Amino acid sequence: MTLLTTENLKKYFGETRAVDGVTLTINQGEVLSLVGPNGAGKTTLVNLISGLIRPPDAGKILFQDTDVTFMPPQDRIRVGIARSFQIVNLFDQLTALDNIRLAIFSRKGKTKSLLRLAENDREVREEALEILDQFGIEDKRNIVAGGLAQGERKLLDVAVAYALRPTLLLLDEPTSGVSTRDKGKIMDTISGVVRSGQITAAIVEHDMDVVFTYSDRIVVMHQGKVLADGTPDEIRTNEEVTITLLGTSKADWSEYRTH
Repeated sequence: MTLLTTENLKKYFGETRAVDGVTLTINQGEVLSLVGPNGAGKTTLVNLISGLIRPPDAGKILFQDTDVTFMPPQDRIRVGIARSFQIVNLFDQLTALDNIRLAIFSRKGKTKSLLRLAENDREVREEALEILDQFGIEDKRNIVAGGLAQGERKLLDVAVAYALRPTLLLLDEPTSGVSTRDKGKIMDTISGVVRSGQITAAIVEHDMDVVFTYSDRIVVMHQGKVLADGTPDEIRTNEEVTITLLGTSKADWSEYRTH
């Protein structure tokens, strides 16, 4: 079942065609990866879907058959679209627990005196602790976000977005800036939470080991357009993709990084 569709979506910045006529579907329950070199348009596409950039220069975005093209970000969150960021977007002076509680209160529309209310709301506290536990960082609940290790900050950032209880979760490079050893741990956690919660995820990612391991479907972008769309096996053996991204027809993805 189709959850989100973009139709001939375009966004230009001067002469740069960041997103250039992208028609894309995201299906309910899948983990979709968006890949491509720097400047391919991946993050701009995610920004258009989340409403961080709006409006597009052309095209439309349909979410569960509702036109959200001109909808502001906060309204998109309400209908079920949430995202994390490549550069972690946390309240660094607040604890991990308070970051999650703020997200829950925001979801519930309780936006005044949030922390004071949170202290007196056992239900919100229990939900926040449960989410921290799902992401494997419950023991860090009383540590300020700025004092967490980079991998823990990445998990907390995704956990904050998850606390909004989205139908579609957009993740912008959830493993960037962490060690190779920690990438698998982070993605195991995220993948487990997403799949157990029956959430659809669209992930911008550069590490192809991560992409091939955790994706149901991969969309390859190049110069603002969709170059290919298929299963991990189909993308791995797609000669046009390997030539474009690797510069050779030999499909050796082990060294593919764009930063």
